[in-house]
Amino acid sequence: MCNFVVVMKAMVIHTMVLLCAMLCTAGTSWCREDAVIVAFWNLENFFDFTDTGYSSSDTDFSPEGERHWTKSRFWKKCHGVAKTVLWMSDRYGRMPDVMGVAEVENRGVLQAVLNGTLLKKHDYVQVHEDSPDTRGIDVALIYRKSVWKCLEARTVPISSDMDGRPLRTRDILYVCLEDREGETYHFLVNHHPSKYGGAKESETKRAAVMNAMVSVCDSLVKAGEGNIISMGDFNDTPDGEAFSLTGKSLVNMSLPLSGKGRGTIRYAGKWELIDMFLTSGDIADVSVMDICFPDFLGTTDRAHSGLKPLRTYTGPRYTGGISDHLPIVLSVSRH
Repeated sequence: MCNFVVVMKAMVIHTMVLLCAMLCTAGTSWCREDAVIVAFWNLENFFDFTDTGYSSSDTDFSPEGERHWTKSRFWKKCHGVAKTVLWMSDRYGRMPDVMGVAEVENRGVLQAVLNGTLLKKHDYVQVHEDSPDTRGIDVALIYRKSVWKCLEARTVPISSDMDGRPLRTRDILYVCLEDREGETYHFLVNHHPSKYGGAKESETKRAAVMNAMVSVCDSLVKAGEGNIISMGDFNDTPDGEAFSLTGKSLVNMSLPLSGKGRGTIRYAGKWELIDMFLTSGDIADVSVMDICFPDFLGTTDRAHSGLKPLRTYTGPRYTGGISDHLPIVLSVSRH
């Protein structure tokens, strides 16, 4: 009997070890120690809590506005963003080397995250420029200054849609970074126009921004450059019409996940993958994309089965989450 108990205990321990190994492998097997770790996250209307009068959204996201966006709610979101980045460190073996974000109001919002949370112990710096978006939201990029040196940073403005009509939207942010070995990487952070007003009616807007993004990437490839990583919220799924414009310079790293029904937002009970990485061909075969979904980013979808991202607001009602989007991560193994 004693021998039987000993054997059973040994089998249980062995099974637990195997399960732990499987879980670790599921999270990190594709993430080599020398890989470049890149993240992107749409932070859902991440405004500060002061009303500058720039837009109706700016007014709404203030203590007196419709959303009653207070200092305490702002800082709760800051700490939630930091918690997620630290969770990435546990899952992928270390902090992201580079991270693009969308829907931040200004430089001060991101600086609060970097200086006023646990991320202050790390060496992140940001690249941000105000854009002419009507809601007053921008894209930005953070990187670890112990890993990278910034060689160039500029915005790519889009002033009109494909039909020549004026367009006030988020600029594309282009940043060129050099690592400690002297190798350069080119990052583009995107937040393409939404389908508000109708998918077909807004298609020319997304096509215009996609064309501008592809033009930058094509120019880099023609100049003999590689290591191009374009990331962002494209407000369309990989089978969208605008992705037919990407040509031969870029490879969509989201396709394997999309084929499995994975997504970064959930609408009417269905996952949709609209946050993606596109890379130049030279690194496509050594790059793998993942979708991050720690428990604290989700909530029960009461209208449908399963989980959905816990967003900050549902309409005007504060729900206390971080974002209606899930963050994504790209691992790029060095050649």
